Amino acid sequence: MIKKLIHNVKHKLGMLRWKNLKPYWEEYGLPFIVILIVWEIIEDVLFPIMFWLLGKFVNPAFYAGIPVAWLLCVHPIAVPIIWSWYCFVFKKKKKEVKLQCEEEHHH
Repeated sequence: MIKKLIHNVKHKLGMLRWKNLKPYWEEYGLPFIVILIVWEIIEDVLFPIMFWLLGKFVNPAFYAGIPVAWLLCVHPIAVPIIWSWYCFVFKKKKKEVKLQCEEEHHH
C-alpha cells in the first residue's frame, strides 16, 4: 500500500511538470490546464478533507476514504468529462481552442 501511495505521488507530481503539461497547453490551451490542475487539487486535497470531516462528524468509517482518495487516480476519467462539459457550455470545438491558443502564443 505504501509503494502504491509513493508511486501515485510521484505520478501526480510528474504529471504537473511543465514538460508534461506543455503538449496539453499547445493542443488545448489554458482552460484545459486550469481544469487539470484544479481537479488534482480537488482529488488530493478536497476529497481527503471531506472524508476527514465525514469521519469526524458522521461515522469514523469515512476515515478510510482518506488514503483511498490518495491511492485512486481518477483524473483520466474526470478531466475529459469536465473538459467535454466546458466545450459544450462554451460551444468550443477542439480546433477553435487550438486556434485560440495559437493566437495567444503569437501575441
